[in-house]
Amino acid sequence: MRLTTVARMTSVTGRLSTYAASTVPVAARTPPISFDQARHVGAGSRPGSWMAVALRPEPPVDHDQLAAAWHAVVARHGTLRTVVRRDPELRLEPIELSDGAWHGLDAAGREIVPEPGGTAGAGAGTPTLSVEEIRTGLRAHLDVVCDPFAAPSHRLCLIEPEDPAERPQIVVAADHAHLDAWSLLVLARDLTVCLDDVRAGRTPGAELPHAAPFAAHTAAMAERRDPPRRIIRRWREILDAGGGAMPQFPLPLGDLTTPHGEVVALRDVADAAELGLLEEAAAAQGVRLLTAAVSVLTRLAGDHGHPLRAVFPVHSRNAPRWYDSVGWFITNAVLESEDPDPQICRRAVREAIRLGAQPLEPIMRPYGGMPQTPGMFAVSWLDHRRLPIAVDDALDPQHVSAVSRTDGVMIWFVVDDAGLHLRCRHPDTPEARRHVPAWLEGIVAGMREPLGRPGNSAAPSSS
Repeated sequence: MRLTTVARMTSVTGRLSTYAASTVPVAARTPPISFDQARHVGAGSRPGSWMAVALRPEPPVDHDQLAAAWHAVVARHGTLRTVVRRDPELRLEPIELSDGAWHGLDAAGREIVPEPGGTAGAGAGTPTLSVEEIRTGLRAHLDVVCDPFAAPSHRLCLIEPEDPAERPQIVVAADHAHLDAWSLLVLARDLTVCLDDVRAGRTPGAELPHAAPFAAHTAAMAERRDPPRRIIRRWREILDAGGGAMPQFPLPLGDLTTPHGEVVALRDVADAAELGLLEEAAAAQGVRLLTAAVSVLTRLAGDHGHPLRAVFPVHSRNAPRWYDSVGWFITNAVLESEDPDPQICRRAVREAIRLGAQPLEPIMRPYGGMPQTPGMFAVSWLDHRRLPIAVDDALDPQHVSAVSRTDGVMIWFVVDDAGLHLRCRHPDTPEARRHVPAWLEGIVAGMREPLGRPGNSAAPSSS
């Protein structure tokens, strides 16, 4: 599944509509809010806090059938049946999703409510939009309805192509507080299965595996109140090395007093055949490709007189019971490496994973939460081939990120059956535009060294 942004996602000319459903409070036990959820929503209402998955199923897609399938998906996942409140403390409120209605959207993302007796969704008054207008309208709409405090903070959208030979496109988005990248795969699978069930007259989702509620995971993590002393000590060393803050990008990024518009850069590192060769080269050194990438990053940092220090997201789905659940199962560790030797880098990766296996709340409590300063540097590794959930490539799946403002640098290494590529987000400052692309080219060149050829750092592109 390709990583992209709403400003660059692949789509079609057609009509854009949204399924608008309200929420109803229910009398149920208040679920706990996780450390990372609270950290995310604590930043307040803002555009660009959501993430989405886009799919292109075989036509036709009936509005009522799609809505019924979506209700079945929401019923499966507890986090989609909660909303965030602040009164005055942050808390989650359990809700149910009421019946909704399809409304068309214009190029500004505004809902076009049909006249009484009119046809919802693709009816009269819903304009045909260009691909660029689809992207613009979808972005504007999701920035509003997927706000951290929206009720609900998720939304189902449909793009019906002008050309009947094209397939429709479904977009499911939610505020990041309720899902992570793995969750997007779960949503894509569940919605596809439930839609097939509805079409066939079966109970939607009846054959899907049980989805344990994310709130149960939050409660289980909260019970682990006493991290090992060696973990606390190591975190203290890491934060002290960063002047009391998480790691920062080692090159100048300019004035980050306030966040800037983001630049998103993509680099194709290796195709499927080349990926196999890179993995063979890593295996010959007794490591996996992730460690080989850390070795390249360590060498790059050393070339600029710094050790590699980066925030390293680690998933906390530490048992199979969480594999089919939607939620924010991601915690943060720190990856530190001073020596590009692959064996030493392997130990650095293992240490980061151990750090990420511990709940952060009791560790970060003395610091008033995770200390974060402008210029934070993060590196994420996502190998879709190793996940127990897969989405059929025939659905043309896309992981669609929002467009937001940023004051840090994040690099995603993404591996799938098509190969290895990078996605990088950095602030739009002259200094960052000068330093970050060169850094990315260094990564691509270093990763491709075992191939003995530079390749096409393939279609570098930015926005």
